[in-house]
Amino acid sequence: MSVRAVTTSPADIAQMLTDARGRTLALVEDLTDDQLIGPRLPIVNPLLWEIGHIAWFQEHWVLRHLRGEDPLRKDGDSLYDSAGVPHDDRWTLPLPSRAETLRYMERVLDRVLNRIARNQMNEEEVYFVHLVTFHEDMHDEAFTYSRQTLAYPPPALGASNVGESLLRPEAGEPWPGDVEIPGGTYMLGGTPDLPFVFDNEKWAHPVQVRPFRIARAPVTNAEFVRFVDDRGYERRDLWSESGWAWRERAKALHPVYWQRENATTWLHRRYDRFVPIEKYLPVIHVTWYEAEAYCRWANRRLPAEAEWEMAASAEPTAEGQALRTQKRLFPWGNVPPTPERANLDLHGEGCIPVNLLPAGDSAFGCRQMIGNVWEWTADDFESFPGFIIDPYKEYSEPWFGGTHKVLRGGAFATRSRLIRNSYRNFYTPDRHDVLAGFRTCSLER
Repeated sequence: MSVRAVTTSPADIAQMLTDARGRTLALVEDLTDDQLIGPRLPIVNPLLWEIGHIAWFQEHWVLRHLRGEDPLRKDGDSLYDSAGVPHDDRWTLPLPSRAETLRYMERVLDRVLNRIARNQMNEEEVYFVHLVTFHEDMHDEAFTYSRQTLAYPPPALGASNVGESLLRPEAGEPWPGDVEIPGGTYMLGGTPDLPFVFDNEKWAHPVQVRPFRIARAPVTNAEFVRFVDDRGYERRDLWSESGWAWRERAKALHPVYWQRENATTWLHRRYDRFVPIEKYLPVIHVTWYEAEAYCRWANRRLPAEAEWEMAASAEPTAEGQALRTQKRLFPWGNVPPTPERANLDLHGEGCIPVNLLPAGDSAFGCRQMIGNVWEWTADDFESFPGFIIDPYKEYSEPWFGGTHKVLRGGAFATRSRLIRNSYRNFYTPDRHDVLAGFRTCSLER
């Protein structure tokens, strides 16, 4: 458990909690009761269960774990404990009604806010308040891509904070080419001075990185169309054994939400409607297997996790070597994200063109390494040396062991308070519902 240099102001903490809850409610308030249950699928939860789980998690860690309070619902654990309630059972539980669930959420948050207002918070309490906020932020991102999976309308969150010109596909241009990263000894992972550190980031440790070349931008729809049109999904030589097995099971011939309109035009389902594919948006909703096959077709490769973080964090010295002892919190430096630097916080409906937001470039010239689209890396999700599990034991450790791949950088629906260069996301390589794309590296060192 680690929390340093985060705000302990009761007003700021209350605002953070209230903001997270407001986002949660905004993402589900327009849905019908039937939509809040939805079909039983392995990659989604019933959203009515999920919003109750968010409140339960907050109550469990802040009120019960820290304060020893009695549960507000006697059936809360049997309904909402994700570690104890099998995924497929969540559709058949005796879930409270929508109105009752919302009242439960309100009661929990009100009680937490009252505790914060009345007491000076110690470091442990600050840690758990941030944990439950970030947990809610992660679920809010899941609500966004679940709406995509289920073909629900796009979330309506009010006016965008990003200029209209940034949200128009015609604003886009290609952003080709590589940047050279000199390599060297790099400290991969989180450092104790970070505001909040998840256990899977602990701790920064030295790794040797050879010089490499990495793309300035993620792979675009236009680039991926060429792979599809070159029968990339039908060529066994481009796929690993496990990737080909996935492709055959899924009967995939193109990304999951694509649909051919005619011989020359592809459409993409964006939430509940099909729109023409925007050439210079990053390709999104692709599996790790699809990214791997594209790389083989393009004579490229996925970056290693350490390479990705070095390209995002390190700074070149006067001699051209990567800075070894310090690294940036974000690609552009250490100041928090803004809409001019990163496409985060669900300001618009989705991705923006890969050439935009030059103010967010890394020191080496990589664009959009934070925000817009999560980026698959080559590495399995494993623990770092000296890993020590945090109190929320179900977060990281159960997923080690080579079953998941690491993603970096965040997407358009990721909250800006959550993401940074060292943040590690992880999914199984067959997931295409999540907001994932990728950038590539040259095979030549």
